[in-house]
Amino acid sequence: MTVEQYLIYIVMPIIGLSLILIFLRFLKGPTVVDRVVAIDLLITVGVGMIGLFSLIANNAIFLDVAVIMALIAFLSTVAFSYYLDKRGKDE
Repeated sequence: MTVEQYLIYIVMPIIGLSLILIFLRFLKGPTVVDRVVAIDLLITVGVGMIGLFSLIANNAIFLDVAVIMALIAFLSTVAFSYYLDKRGKDE
């Protein structure tokens, strides 16, 4: 079994399953904080999926998209946590 076959037939389905489970956690999350963590994790796993696809396709241009998505996910999580912190102090 080559590395490409291993990535396609074993790693990609595992990441796809984790995306489905994280999305279910996003839908079921009882609080807003749980949903924010689930969205952050969805984007993080999506970045991993893009990196994996970049390896399979042997094209490094997709890594730029992954870096930008990771940066946006980090900044949005920090901004949302700041918002939740300020909202909690006002009430």
